Amino acid sequence: MAWALKLPLTDEVIESGLVQDFDASLSGIGQELGAGAYSMSDVLALPIFKQEESNLPPDSDNKILPFQYVLCAATSPAVKLHDETLTYLNQGQSYEIRMLDNRKIGELPEITDKMVKSIIRVVFHDRRLQYTEHQQLEGWRWNRPGDRILDLDIPMSVGIIDPRANPTQLNTVEFLWDPSKRTSVFIQVHCISTEFTMRKHGGEKGVPFRIQIDTFKENENEEYTEHLHSASCQFKVFKPKGADRKQKTDREKMEKRAPQEKEKYQPSYETTILTECCPWPEVTYVPNSPSPGFNSTPNSFPVLEGNGSPTHQPEPVVQVADNLLPTATPQDAQQWLLRNRFSPFSRLFTNFSGADLLKLTREDVIQICGPADGIRLFNALKGRVVRPRLTIYVCQESQQAREQQPKHENGDAAANTFFVYHAIYLEELTSAELTEKLAQLFNISPRQINQIFKQGPTGIHVLVSDDMIQNFQDEVCFVLDTMKDDTNDGYHIILK
Repeated sequence: MAWALKLPLTDEVIESGLVQDFDASLSGIGQELGAGAYSMSDVLALPIFKQEESNLPPDSDNKILPFQYVLCAATSPAVKLHDETLTYLNQGQSYEIRMLDNRKIGELPEITDKMVKSIIRVVFHDRRLQYTEHQQLEGWRWNRPGDRILDLDIPMSVGIIDPRANPTQLNTVEFLWDPSKRTSVFIQVHCISTEFTMRKHGGEKGVPFRIQIDTFKENENEEYTEHLHSASCQFKVFKPKGADRKQKTDREKMEKRAPQEKEKYQPSYETTILTECCPWPEVTYVPNSPSPGFNSTPNSFPVLEGNGSPTHQPEPVVQVADNLLPTATPQDAQQWLLRNRFSPFSRLFTNFSGADLLKLTREDVIQICGPADGIRLFNALKGRVVRPRLTIYVCQESQQAREQQPKHENGDAAANTFFVYHAIYLEELTSAELTEKLAQLFNISPRQINQIFKQGPTGIHVLVSDDMIQNFQDEVCFVLDTMKDDTNDGYHIILK
């Protein structure tokens, strides 16, 4: 596979005679990066391997890509001449990505004066980690509750519209932008490369990540599903100021090399140009369709009742209860350790089955794993559940009316009348958490719930705030009613 990066070389590099046989190709410097810059078939598109044909469009010398993305961070000087660039970033620092329109006059007229959607994600570069990406991200979520891997610095960004960060996708952000206007998006990466390496003896080498940007245009249904362009670059993340120290160290090492050795390495560039790649293989944009999950009448949720099933099955949810069974094989036990954030100790328990692990005493695991992780592992093996801070029960008002049995002649309701309530467990005691839990329960997007009100005295509607939730009594019961928002496709929920 050819690894040819068309980077803007300096005059000194050209004059040094590093690539004397490539004068013809160097004459194209300054043009846009071609499609053959970097084949993501080795990295992201998991079904495609080196010996298979790439999904990238055929390279063309005259091809100008419609967009170009430039990460405003310097590349490392310790990268060999024909390897892909590597960029160092500081954890939590805001970095600019310039979104440039490279279209020729008359090219892609269908997006003229229209918005396009770009999705930015931070993904693993190594194939080994790509296969276990879900477990790796879940482990990071447990270790860093409430944090995100990728964030947008909205106040510093220019030209982006409707920025969104899905709370269930910690490594993805998206936004709309107008290619005809100046657009710069500032991103922050909060994970560091060494968080995904096995702890051995200290000083472990951090894993590389990739920033990938996929851009889409609207189809005839005004949904952003038609792919336009994808590009990515390789980077590593260090603790604050660590990237600056690493860049300085690489530069000093290169200065000490002999001139013949220096010729084998790329110069450091002030910015990083993302090179064209395959679209993200699992990208499926969910359009803003009106009221998915709601019935035709706005006063009814598709609540799961009894042993019935909804017409639209929700996406599978990771179960909180993940108890290890005695019948688990050593392979199953290894997966359980990984899911429950015990990957540093997986090698110690390589040949342990579920029964072997469950036989360990509290003293055994503390001696093997240390006090902190030992107590955590013992509690996980015994399946001890932490009681939620607040439990509330909710029932749909229209469901009560539907389940209400006819009254007897004496006026009493039927003795077998019952209402189905659903339990909601809250830990953070915030209105945002309650919104998310209600959306999960009713299989809708949290964005469709505009406000949550509690019916107060004389029927007034009181906005539910964090303080109100913190003063709810434990195991309080509510009947839910919904009200359509006339200004958009959202709904208000009323707790009665």
